[in-house]
Amino acid sequence: MNRFPIRYYPNSVDTNRRITLVQFILIVSCIFSFTEPLCGQNIDVWVGTAKTGIYHLTLDVDNGKLSEPTLASETSGAGFLAMHPNQPVLYSTNRENEGSVTAFSIINNASDAAPSQRPGKPSKSKRLKQLQSIPTGDGGAACVAVDKLGKVLMSAQYGGGSTSTYRLKSNGDLLARAANIEHGKGSGVNAKRQATAHPHWVGTSPDNRFLLVPDLGTDQVFQYQLNEETGDILLKSKISLPPGSGPRHMKFHPSGQYAFVLNELTLSISVFSYRRATGKFDEIQVIETLPLELKDRHLNSAAEIRVHPNGKFIYSSNRGHDSISVFKFAPQKNKLEFVERESVRGAWPRNFNIDPSGKWLLAAGQHSNTLALFEINQDTGELTYARQIVNVPAPICVLFQNE
Repeated sequence: MNRFPIRYYPNSVDTNRRITLVQFILIVSCIFSFTEPLCGQNIDVWVGTAKTGIYHLTLDVDNGKLSEPTLASETSGAGFLAMHPNQPVLYSTNRENEGSVTAFSIINNASDAAPSQRPGKPSKSKRLKQLQSIPTGDGGAACVAVDKLGKVLMSAQYGGGSTSTYRLKSNGDLLARAANIEHGKGSGVNAKRQATAHPHWVGTSPDNRFLLVPDLGTDQVFQYQLNEETGDILLKSKISLPPGSGPRHMKFHPSGQYAFVLNELTLSISVFSYRRATGKFDEIQVIETLPLELKDRHLNSAAEIRVHPNGKFIYSSNRGHDSISVFKFAPQKNKLEFVERESVRGAWPRNFNIDPSGKWLLAAGQHSNTLALFEINQDTGELTYARQIVNVPAPICVLFQNE
């Protein structure tokens, strides 16, 4: 659709005057010169990698165009990322000091314009400046997150089997580690993967009262009471999952009344109702992300789960099968219903994310070094490959905003 239609209206003084072709071209050029930002809404995409560091690119939400990724910071082991809710600060896992969390300030490259760009036009790329780094107290972290108020950073140590929290200053700076709690022994159901505790994800409940940690090794989600001011956590309960399931990641419904736990080992999703008054979780459904006949064909494992902003659709990734499973969520039925599976056009989708508008899904292929874009059907939740792929070395986290 032409955003700026050109029409000729006769002048009341000189009705015989007409716009020449040259004049028309000049008018159009001026219009698009001064209104270029209106042609598309570019949002930031941050990508944590297993190799070189953290990358930045942009997504044009209007037309689904991805910019070329640029290296924003060379950082060792910047696999998982998190963002402050109201400050330009990014956090990542880090291999330094036998495992750390690191804070970065986000800097606009306003002066870093390409030669082909007009003078004064800022570059879309951004870079990161390292601020502080604090050891986790128990090895490398698999996940980092920030509470809803931006007061506490938290991390889950898969190898060490523990959860840590860190106090934040009001400007987002890391202040100090507040807690480090070990989860203990594993369930032992899967001898290779569950001999000991393996916390894999960390986040807060919608009301910010609790810190939740799915533990692949124990077949439980650890629920801690969170003190936002001190960063201290106190174990409230352990939410049990089916034996051998290996809970990996967890997300909440926008209503705050439901939670979805992705089980890595059994490639399934456990659906819970959440009672905000008491903080209690009740399991209401378990559904497979891959049927048995597909599980047996590949070395498969579930990796990431996302909830669409409208709450109608749930998405999960299948490594090995290299696909995204799509489900429709019907709160009135208290269950998920399978919709489709879509190839990620890459290999080993350890992570993917949905942009805040809910129009686009960006899937990271860790082994194929790719980011592939898909358009989301707002009525059915189905995915359509947008024929957009950019290359990033070993992407393992895709972040748009504070989660």
